[in-house]
Amino acid sequence: MSDEFLGDRRKALEESFFAKQEHELLAKLRGEREGSEKQGQLSRASGIRDEAVLESLLSHGVEADTLAALSLFPMVAVAWADGDVDESERAAILRAAEASGIESGDVSRAMLDHWLATRPAPAMFDAWKGYIGALVGTLDATQRNALRDEILGRAREVAKAAGGFLGIGSICAEEAEVLEELARIFG
Repeated sequence: MSDEFLGDRRKALEESFFAKQEHELLAKLRGEREGSEKQGQLSRASGIRDEAVLESLLSHGVEADTLAALSLFPMVAVAWADGDVDESERAAILRAAEASGIESGDVSRAMLDHWLATRPAPAMFDAWKGYIGALVGTLDATQRNALRDEILGRAREVAKAAGGFLGIGSICAEEAEVLEELARIFG
């Protein structure tokens, strides 16, 4: 083989290598830019500035367009407390979703439906706690109390939906434990 052929071949391989490197770098930069844009959108929608909280939410699929579903997450956590979501709990959550303006076909509704069908990982509850902790830090006492009462009230409705005989009676111990954890978040 001639030196010229080997030189051309080496040059083509080098160009191919560097083109691949450039492509991978551009893809990485695009991904970082998209992540930064999503973080900015979520920050604007939620009012949260804490980057760790925003990154945690994004890592769990929560974005600006699914933030509404996050407001109902405590209800989901209570519903799953005993190991499964029964029909009365599901109905209570979907009524709350509808009252919040989350309609069938919305991205938030799809996320909510997923949480109702597949138990969210415990890390999702941690991400919600980070979110609510950051949000509570921006509220005055009156607003904080109103938010606490709304969240706990909705969560209790879910717990009561499946409690006792024919939905009448006590809240199970696992659901009571989640309700207590929710209350502790607010102090």
